[in-house]
Amino acid sequence: MNPGFVHRNACRSLALLLRYPDDEVRELLPRLQQARVFELALSAAASDALQGLVDHLLESDALDAQAAYVDCFDRGRRTSLHLFEHVHGDSRDRGPAMIDLQQTYERAGLQLAPGELPDYLPAVLEFASTQPADVAQEFLAEMAHILNALHAALEKKRSPYAAVVAAALELAGEPLKPVAVAEEEPLDASWAEPEAFDGCTSKGSQRPGAVQPVHIVRRTTNPSALGGAA
Repeated sequence: MNPGFVHRNACRSLALLLRYPDDEVRELLPRLQQARVFELALSAAASDALQGLVDHLLESDALDAQAAYVDCFDRGRRTSLHLFEHVHGDSRDRGPAMIDLQQTYERAGLQLAPGELPDYLPAVLEFASTQPADVAQEFLAEMAHILNALHAALEKKRSPYAAVVAAALELAGEPLKPVAVAEEEPLDASWAEPEAFDGCTSKGSQRPGAVQPVHIVRRTTNPSALGGAA
């Protein structure tokens, strides 16, 4: 079988597995099993791990699978599927990087779905699937350090989705490397607004009902303001 065809189908299948497991995705999973895409493109260990994820998704209740996906990918920066989140965060460098990647897609004739960002890993893998195998491998290899960090974070959460990122690294010809994963505050907590009328938000303030210290400072009189002489 054509190696380029195998590589292309593997990239596209990984992109499918990383998408939100709605009804459309779930309907395609049995076809993914039958096609034996991963057995042809990846090592036995990687193929078995991906098969485990497919089985897990098929056996799970649809709502449970969707809730687990949101909890895994949308509630922390370390496991975000938006790759530039891992290197640029909210800095100004993220905008130019987005534009460069968007232009790369456009030159290849790839149009993103409305509202989809170019650094979204399923989109990255979809783009790789449109390229010759050597070009796709080089493209994915450029992101190996990010993929390793994402894989480590998913492993720490014991998520079966770690298998997909490990497979992407294998397609890139890059080894899995251990990455230290720092603890982080969940996104929901970091973005939460203070409760209304729940005390001031400035440093040193107290909650309602607590003793609030009062600091009295002597006022310095300006003689000129009172019309007096210095």
